Amino acid sequence: MRFEELLDSEQFLIIAQLEPPKGTDTSQLLRCADTLKGRVQAVMVPEMSGAIMRMGSIGTSFLLKQRGLETIVNINCRDRNRLALQADLLSAYTLGLENLFVSEGDEITSGDHIEAKPVKDLNVIGLLEAIKKLQKGTDLSGNDLFGIPKFCVGSEVNAGLQRGALELEVREMEKKIKAGANFFFTPTIYDLKVLENFMKKVSPFKVPVFPQVTILKSVGMARFMSRHLEGVNIPEEVINRLGKAPDKIKEGIIIAAEMIKNLKDLCRGALLVAIGGGERMPQVLDHVGI
Repeated sequence: MRFEELLDSEQFLIIAQLEPPKGTDTSQLLRCADTLKGRVQAVMVPEMSGAIMRMGSIGTSFLLKQRGLETIVNINCRDRNRLALQADLLSAYTLGLENLFVSEGDEITSGDHIEAKPVKDLNVIGLLEAIKKLQKGTDLSGNDLFGIPKFCVGSEVNAGLQRGALELEVREMEKKIKAGANFFFTPTIYDLKVLENFMKKVSPFKVPVFPQVTILKSVGMARFMSRHLEGVNIPEEVINRLGKAPDKIKEGIIIAAEMIKNLKDLCRGALLVAIGGGERMPQVLDHVGI
């Protein structure tokens, strides 16, 4: 079933994030993809997350689609001007890639090419509006297209922000919906109270929200994410539980599975992420019972 159809269903959806390789060897990527086939509803392929140079999202998504997975292409505003963005969108659609995740892109300074220059010709709302125009048959300059794409488009929202920052984020989310966003991914979240508060605020929008559940593998990883990633707060009880566990990798898998189960009463699904260890995702799914 196409992802757009799944969004209209009542099914609890799990989307797995699969990082493209840093190089041309796709064997590990495809092995991991094969373990997820039939167990997740879609795979989201980030575009150089962390500003680390890797194979692009479009090419990787095409390989995964050929492998039989429903894919979501990440298009970010960091690396392309409006000409290149529109060209890549048309290319993606021609390759059968209909699902998009539109994001700003991580800061260049966090990556491995800090001398690179960010483009940011369009922001996320500008890119969403460009996609809407393409779907109406014209480019950003008003020129007619010969053949019109049709996309299912998602974007990002930070559910973990607090107070005034959260109110601004909710208003920004509403603008993104008006610009064409059909679903949203959040950054990593393990605090259910924070998520409950956010979901109450955005419930009038009636769009699917997929919180990111990153599989924790150490106390250091959890504390780093809490300290350095905006809107990410790993509760102390989760960190303490991880610290006391004799097998922290296994405990991180169990914690992620429990979080996904808890999301079933709050959200339409989850975005499952395993940093540097995609083989752990099937183990999480085992514990979830999928």
